[in-house]
Amino acid sequence: MKKVTLLTGTAALMAALSAPAFAQTEISAGADATGISAINDRIIDVEDAVQDDFDRDNDDARFGAPDRRQGLFGSVALTYAGSTGNTESQDFSLAGRVSNNAGPWQQSVGMLIEFGEDDNGNKDREDVSTIYDGSYYFNDQFYAFVLGRFTIDGLANGDPDYDGQPDEEIAEKLGDFARDGFIGVGPGYRVINTEATSWRVQAGIGYRYTQTGAQKSGFNLTDEDGDGVFVREDVADSSDSGIGYIVSSRLYHRFNELVFVTNDTDYLSSEDSDDVITNQFGVNFQMSDQLATRISYTTEYQENRPIRTDNTLGVSVVYGF
Repeated sequence: MKKVTLLTGTAALMAALSAPAFAQTEISAGADATGISAINDRIIDVEDAVQDDFDRDNDDARFGAPDRRQGLFGSVALTYAGSTGNTESQDFSLAGRVSNNAGPWQQSVGMLIEFGEDDNGNKDREDVSTIYDGSYYFNDQFYAFVLGRFTIDGLANGDPDYDGQPDEEIAEKLGDFARDGFIGVGPGYRVINTEATSWRVQAGIGYRYTQTGAQKSGFNLTDEDGDGVFVREDVADSSDSGIGYIVSSRLYHRFNELVFVTNDTDYLSSEDSDDVITNQFGVNFQMSDQLATRISYTTEYQENRPIRTDNTLGVSVVYGF
């Protein structure tokens, strides 16, 4: 099918904010001492967060193979912030991506390292992640994919992150994944591919490896009676690995020039590791060339967690003038 350019909330956001965004970041001398710079940074953070929220619904592979830059290219970004005095905190992030696109074959490798300490100097983040994403498009309806991910959470263990950390927080860390990896391949197919509606599904088989904080530490903490008293229990297994399966669905429907909805669903399963299901439903309103709104509802389910389901309601509104 011929690709169609549609007026979306993301397009309106870009048109409304891209031109004045650079001017808004210029701050005069004296802005640091008066606190203007700190507020300006937060304004930029909010604008970026809204942009990201709209971009989640801007699926460039919605109607077929996306028209992406050809050849080999990439980028690396690093940021660090540390404070002393009334607060003791540090945050470090390193991110990079390398992509190579050659005709119908498109692939990329990404890496992310994040370390952080809160205002009391206690570790609150220690993550290392790598991802791989590859696709081969036979035509606008049929394609093959390869997905790979491996994540390390250095805080998912039985060691307290600071003196006096409550048992319930340590028990929560023991339930998190210290190691979580998956690589899979499979076919994808666009069941519906019209100007108003697109629906693609894909299913793959692969290999999944997980290790909880409890398995890494060799014990778990359980509150059997619900009275706040946690009891240590030894854990024999060191990790779980085996055949994994992933099923995904991406649905888009435009009711008119002002309203469209999306629904993204992913289901990851394996014999020994917890099943993971995510679903995000979004409604986008294009009220005018200057005003766009997105409302989303995200559900994340992980088997065997104390609270298995997390639900998040998101609202993003942008007005440009």
